[in-house]
Amino acid sequence: MGQAWGFGRYGGPEVQEFFDRPDTVPGRGEVLIRVDVAGVNPLDHLLRSGLVEGLDGGRPFPRVLGMEAAGTVLARGEDVNGLEVGDAVFGFALTGGGTYAETTVLSAPNTARIPEGLSATVAATLPVAGTTAVDVLDQLSLPAGATVLVNGVGGGVGLAVARLAVGRELRVVGTGSTAKREHAEAIGVRFIDYTAEDVAAAARELVPDGFDGIVDLAGGTSLRTVAPLAQDPRNVIAVGDMSVPDLGGRFVERRVDRENLERSARLALDGLLAPVITAVHPLSDAPAALATVENGHTSGKVVIKVA
Repeated sequence: MGQAWGFGRYGGPEVQEFFDRPDTVPGRGEVLIRVDVAGVNPLDHLLRSGLVEGLDGGRPFPRVLGMEAAGTVLARGEDVNGLEVGDAVFGFALTGGGTYAETTVLSAPNTARIPEGLSATVAATLPVAGTTAVDVLDQLSLPAGATVLVNGVGGGVGLAVARLAVGRELRVVGTGSTAKREHAEAIGVRFIDYTAEDVAAAARELVPDGFDGIVDLAGGTSLRTVAPLAQDPRNVIAVGDMSVPDLGGRFVERRVDRENLERSARLALDGLLAPVITAVHPLSDAPAALATVENGHTSGKVVIKVA
């Protein structure tokens, strides 16, 4: 039996609650882990709100929040390869088990060992933000010296994309609110404050010929503002807005397997994928951790330290 933070029905923050749940028995292809650190993502509150289908594993309410975690393997189900009891691991809770909890189950094919030298705190940020950064930049496949606009650079994914892009010797421009400037500029981003200036005009002044690639993390009207700034609309990659094909762009092609997790971990060890962790909360403070992300007031990555 362990404590968990989740929701008893779909809705807003009012449906969230702490509750106790028995340790889940891992099924075929699953591992039970003791959660050390859980990452907090916008996807978490979207799932709670019922806006994203197919990622709950068909589990009954109450459901546990959270999609990414790092911890230690406590038990294995059948047909689990490459992971042993006692291994330090990180991965996605794609089985619907959630990660804001003392224990949870992860899908073994979407879980990897934490390499020596990498902390659980950093590892817990990689399943969502780290692998997304790898995926969008691989999809763009831009050469060194090319220009990329990261629209919505200030969050965990945006800063991961920007840091990796700088490591690939790309020229990076990022948009965000005033509070996001410091962390973005610290990693070499030319920053455009959308609260203080016209984004399209400022971007054209910096890159008059248009961007070689655009990574959109904001969606909606903001996406429609920046999409025309691309030299080729096919090089507009959206992470959240599924309407991007209407603008000639593409939705990110996600790879959530062990190979991509291991690759993200190597990049993190090499300093090329260094998450900007701006807040570490205990499990008891999970409501505040998620509220900060849901309200858009955080810069960088927020994590919950469980163990």
